[in-house]
Amino acid sequence: MASQTDLAYEVFISDPIPTSVTDPLPNGELFSWSPMSTTLIYGEKNAVLVDPPLTIEQTRRVGDWVEQSGKHLEHIYITHGHGDHWFGSGPLVERFPGTVVLASEDSIRLMRKQGSAEFRKEQVDNLFPGQVPPSPVLARPVPPQGILLEGNVLRSVEVGHSDTDDTTVLHVPSIGLVVAGDVVYNGVHVYLSESADGGRAEWLQALDAVERLAPRHVVCGHKNKALPDSPATIEETRQYIRDADRLLKETTSQIEFFNAMCSLHPERLNPAVVWLTATALMDAQS
Repeated sequence: MASQTDLAYEVFISDPIPTSVTDPLPNGELFSWSPMSTTLIYGEKNAVLVDPPLTIEQTRRVGDWVEQSGKHLEHIYITHGHGDHWFGSGPLVERFPGTVVLASEDSIRLMRKQGSAEFRKEQVDNLFPGQVPPSPVLARPVPPQGILLEGNVLRSVEVGHSDTDDTTVLHVPSIGLVVAGDVVYNGVHVYLSESADGGRAEWLQALDAVERLAPRHVVCGHKNKALPDSPATIEETRQYIRDADRLLKETTSQIEFFNAMCSLHPERLNPAVVWLTATALMDAQS
């Protein structure tokens, strides 16, 4: 049996970036993409990278960061199928040959949809023209025994629906770490556009599943880089979802919902996400 070394982790934040959308939000701000977290879990020599970012430039910076760590990149793990958490995996595999990309089988199915020519044309390349690398799905299913890093097991935990279907978190029991992808948010408005038809209730169950892991550190897929990786973000996300659920019932227009959520959570970054939620879910209720 391989000897076990002590692990550590670091987080790289890709800052918010503008999109091609020119219409301002109700508060006058322009539409931008939320900050994105990429996590490097490492031992003495080797490392696992979780959730590469979206654009060519963001991926280049993450690659420089990995290279500067001096660690050998063995695996890339993808928590869920949304493209902003895996489109950068191709360039990173080219830069670090031999790196194996892993995800759950359900995540891989969604990755194929998000990486398709049709989705790229309608969504990704329309929002970020010329900025996003090609998106071949390189991921293979996570082995049943999990990911082994210098004698430590990293466990892929399927938690069901959160900000999209079939999401997972990566649990590193030896250091009390959960890399939560988009199941948990930290100081950033929560993307709820896919939470109709019971999705918010399912998301609360996903948060319960993360809480049962009793993490000491929780890295959120979208986070304010000034904030710590605290397990308190689980309850904070839970409260945000409950607030949104209540206001979706109490408000009668998209702008009313937008204003109410921004007033309740003024410290959270990127109100564009609130507007996306309003337009998706208020329309679904009418």
